[in-house]
Amino acid sequence: MTAPRLLFADPEGNLYDHPELLAAARHGEAVGEPDETPIPLPAFGRLASLPGRLPIGVDPETGELVVVDEITVGERTFQPVAVGAMLQPGYTRTLLPADEPLGDAPVLPQWAYTAAGWGEEGPVVWALHTDQRTHWNPTDFSTRELGGIVQARLLGEGSNRILKQLKTCALQYNCFTSQNTFYCRDEAAIPASVMCNARCVGCISDQPEDGPPASHERMDDAPLAEEMARVGIHHLKNATGRVMVSFGQGCEGEPLTRWKVIEKAIRAMRAETSRGSININTNGSLTEGLDALFRAGLDAVRVSLNSAWAPLYRAYYRPIGYDFSDVEASIAAARRHGGYVALNLLLFPGVTDRAGEVEALCELVAKHRVDQVQTRSLCIDPQQYLAVAGEVAAPGEPIGVPALLERLQAARPGLVIGNFARGLDER
Repeated sequence: MTAPRLLFADPEGNLYDHPELLAAARHGEAVGEPDETPIPLPAFGRLASLPGRLPIGVDPETGELVVVDEITVGERTFQPVAVGAMLQPGYTRTLLPADEPLGDAPVLPQWAYTAAGWGEEGPVVWALHTDQRTHWNPTDFSTRELGGIVQARLLGEGSNRILKQLKTCALQYNCFTSQNTFYCRDEAAIPASVMCNARCVGCISDQPEDGPPASHERMDDAPLAEEMARVGIHHLKNATGRVMVSFGQGCEGEPLTRWKVIEKAIRAMRAETSRGSININTNGSLTEGLDALFRAGLDAVRVSLNSAWAPLYRAYYRPIGYDFSDVEASIAAARRHGGYVALNLLLFPGVTDRAGEVEALCELVAKHRVDQVQTRSLCIDPQQYLAVAGEVAAPGEPIGVPALLERLQAARPGLVIGNFARGLDER
């Protein structure tokens, strides 16, 4: 197989493949020719230029890295721009784009930038297809009928603050889970909180003025328990497919900060129907609240974390009034209640797969008999996260994302590696 060639863009965003240089990739701080086999760019993935960053390629004769600061295409000479890829749900990146930031480079918008190159038959990326189930097929979302379906639902329940928020998420942000609420199928979203007890560097709904633009606008009016219950009861009773409702969405804060309200909503749902699953996506900060939710009828939890190495966890999450020990206590509590326990692992090649981090993650998964690890490529400017990791990342050299996933499965026989929540009949 011929090694993929370097991709670059002109200042207007037009893409080119380099006539001589091969693609390079970043693995944490290290940049070089990839030693992993790439895959074709998935059907719903896309390539994008990375403003303020020069492309880095590999000289095929010497193997040396080349920072391309000027190039001539036809009769035009310009400063090229580095290129990366964004992948559809179900894929996990293994390498990052190789680039050289200029002095005035902006912080990149919050996407999971993936290394890309030009192969024999078109664009390729360095990633794994980690969840091949078809119910999250992008062709089934953002259909022409969606706008009418949303409007019809709002005609009867337009005062419900949850549905008002989900209208924006479904139609503007193309959030699949929000759209499911209106399609009345599979996993539906129930945002619950405007507050948060963490200040995540890569938060997608709340960024400081000097940060990148937030990719979502956070909910600004917290719903009542009755509003949450109405949405949940409707979905649990009527939805098709993998019937599930989930608290804790990208457009809100931390749902456990409103656990008492959510507890009332869950009890109201279960008073009406025993059908389907009730899940919460959470940072796991408030163990008392999670305990109460399981007693009320919660049956699944997905705990988000970027690291099982406490110093790096603190540096990214910047928790307020809790620590990583509380997160682990919540995972233990969910296991005591017999809940389905998933980790939402915010994965970053070259940091998450460092030897010390792998050891800590394997210990966490084995100790608490975690059911599933959902790999989630961390949406952040790579240079921003590398600066966060700095001296607080776990020790050891990176072993590679594929090896990380193999080690996790060896640590916990039966562990599910994927990208999406599992319904009751999949557990």
